[in-house]
Amino acid sequence: MIARKLGYFRALGVFGVLAVVSVLAVFTWWLTLVPSNDRDWLIDVAEQPSAVIDGDRLTVHNVRNFRYRSETDYAPAWETRSYDLADLHGIDLYLVYWGPTLIAHMLLSWEFEDDEGNRDHLAISIETRKEKGESYSALLGFFRQYELYYVVADERDVIGLRTNHRDEQVYLYPLTASRETARAVLLDYFAAINGLVKQPRWYNAMTHNCTTAARKHSIAVAGKSAWDWRFLLNGSIDELAYERGTVDTTLPFDEFRRRSNITERSKAAPLGPEYSDVIRNGLP
Repeated sequence: MIARKLGYFRALGVFGVLAVVSVLAVFTWWLTLVPSNDRDWLIDVAEQPSAVIDGDRLTVHNVRNFRYRSETDYAPAWETRSYDLADLHGIDLYLVYWGPTLIAHMLLSWEFEDDEGNRDHLAISIETRKEKGESYSALLGFFRQYELYYVVADERDVIGLRTNHRDEQVYLYPLTASRETARAVLLDYFAAINGLVKQPRWYNAMTHNCTTAARKHSIAVAGKSAWDWRFLLNGSIDELAYERGTVDTTLPFDEFRRRSNITERSKAAPLGPEYSDVIRNGLP
């Protein structure tokens, strides 16, 4: 009887050692995974954006401006665009809901306006860079499965895709940031974007996602702000922005949020140069 028990514990110990060794082996292998810019990418993330800054002149390469017939049927277009940083007016925050409202996709857009009143917008969305045959998995997003990618795009592309073809709900919030802050954050974004050309990085669903990465850019410019649970469950980050005064607070929050829903305006807007103005009609 005693011998049988000893044999049982010995077998259990051997199993435990093998389990620990297996876990360590997998973890060691995981640490050896290296991000790359050289893979067979999906078409919508195939080109790497980059920028050249010369004084107030910002030249951006590979601005995505696809024309979508459906989510998977589109005419690719990658453009080089130039902006005068002296014309930069501010930043807008987008929140995109595809299902549960506890979580949203967050992206920023910068507004330029010249002396004649001509406006332009440049949107940047922090996402995963997926290979052909891959689809996004929230679980795999924690485990070095996807490279980090900044979509630099025309609003007609990155917003129109979500409202018109993915049937997602989109909210638009102009931020109260000064021109100087808007410029500094934009330049910090492009420092990271240019850095990815030289040294790719892994996306991480917890530590380097659309919201935590944007927060790091903000901290780099404005300094550290108090942590809040809504940086992770970011579906309520508009409420946090309202509480902290980084958006207009003239209206009660519920009314402010209702007016900020641009989904139907985006669906009805012509996909021409006036698109960005039309979706902003009626904003608080």
